[in-house]
Amino acid sequence: MPDYDESTVAPKARRPGLGRSGRRAQPLPCLTILAHPDAGRIGDRAILGELVVGHPCELARHRPDFVAPGAMAGRPLADRYLSRRPLLLEPATDGWRLDATSTSTPVRVDGEHVRGARHLDSAALERGLVLELADRIVLLLHLSTPSAEPDVAVEGLVGHSDAAVELRREIRRVAELDVGVLLRGETGAGKEVVASALHSLSRHASGPFVAVNLGALPPSLAAAELFGAERGAFTGAGAARDGCFTRADGGTLFLDEIGEAPTEVQVSMLRTLETGEVWPLGASKPRRVQVRTVAATDADLEARIADGAFKAPLLHRLAGYEILLPPLRGRRDDVGRLLLHFFRERARALDENPFGDGAEPWIDCGLVQRLAAHPWPGNVRQLRNVAGQLVIGNRGRTPMSSVPAVSRLLDAAEDPKVDDTTPATGPPQGSPRTPPQVARKPADIDDDEILETLRRRRFEVKAAAQSLGISRAALYLWIEQSARVKTAGQLDAEAIRRAHSELAGDLTAMAKRLEVSRFSLRRRLRELGL
Repeated sequence: MPDYDESTVAPKARRPGLGRSGRRAQPLPCLTILAHPDAGRIGDRAILGELVVGHPCELARHRPDFVAPGAMAGRPLADRYLSRRPLLLEPATDGWRLDATSTSTPVRVDGEHVRGARHLDSAALERGLVLELADRIVLLLHLSTPSAEPDVAVEGLVGHSDAAVELRREIRRVAELDVGVLLRGETGAGKEVVASALHSLSRHASGPFVAVNLGALPPSLAAAELFGAERGAFTGAGAARDGCFTRADGGTLFLDEIGEAPTEVQVSMLRTLETGEVWPLGASKPRRVQVRTVAATDADLEARIADGAFKAPLLHRLAGYEILLPPLRGRRDDVGRLLLHFFRERARALDENPFGDGAEPWIDCGLVQRLAAHPWPGNVRQLRNVAGQLVIGNRGRTPMSSVPAVSRLLDAAEDPKVDDTTPATGPPQGSPRTPPQVARKPADIDDDEILETLRRRRFEVKAAAQSLGISRAALYLWIEQSARVKTAGQLDAEAIRRAHSELAGDLTAMAKRLEVSRFSLRRRLRELGL
């Protein structure tokens, strides 16, 4: 079992959103709670069907009702810091219109203050928009496709996005069938979790579940690991050993990273799958096994077949049914649910309540917004790791705020795109660009040079790091350890307010005086309500 427990799927047989008749249901706009002072409300959802039929929707303290997954009745947000006067969501050309003119509730959309009205285009709705209300509640405005089929339970699978619900249905449909299943998806999306669920719901649940990562097997040992070996079959084989197929007899064999299987063992693997016979290395006769296989890959197997690196018949044998696992960034409404699940999981692992006095762990709204917007290249596994770092780094305090490692991760993804070979002050038009320096060791660079480069690059870490020839991670570490520089998060709040007042809120002038990047200062100003 892996160290994360969530995934989603868009099945090959029938995509989410198709009813039993096969007709595609209409996606509906909805709001999902990502953060709320009552952590038990996280994941509650309000369907805004009135927008589809041309009517406006009001969002305020007492409306609309948000319904928990599986519940019949809903509750409003009911936070006393929200105004009773609503902000409006209205149908508009190519999307919707958000009107905040009548409400006193501070509103942000994707981190930007909304004063008055703002158009929300349909493409943004497809991605999902993060709404922050009064710096206390975070909502995701997104599209959801209703389904006539009820949700089903699958132990270990958290989430109620359309994709998560469809995943559980797909697992239930195929689990009891004796067909090989191929799981495709990015790294960290939860392929081993799905494989384990398929096993636990199968006819082989009482048998063993054996997992092997083919990408981690040296080619010289792959055959022995998969099929076993007799004593003396090769140098170092001092005793007979069973292979993965034999150990999984009567159960399920999970073949992770199947695309990395050495070509020399693919033929033997295909023969075993077709005949049910395993030939250990050095054996004089085969051994019969009954194994259900679940394979997984993030590789383009069709391209590997075209290149001669993968056997087409093996793909056909493994893929009796395929499940495609989408990335976490495609199911952002589950981010709040997953974070809370992982926070609780980490607290239990610490065998203590790290948040004090029985308080439910939660984090400030600005950080939730950034986490919801992050692309998550490592998917659910990466989110779980981030949640663990936040829990440990915030022991004894709530709400939780970011920690250096998480800030570096988010900053690196959010860094504004700048011309990394041109000084931030900009050379005269037509002058040659400054070439990037060769890679250097941070320890070999004088602190004065680092500080001067940061100032010249207006404290944009990405640009400064490339000018210095070091990694961003190294420069972030230098900043954290230096007594001469502070990050925007380390600045004294009173100093920021004073600069804001004296410089009339001029972000560029404030950043220069305080010696931080405009980007990070903007985020800190938002946290301070300026």
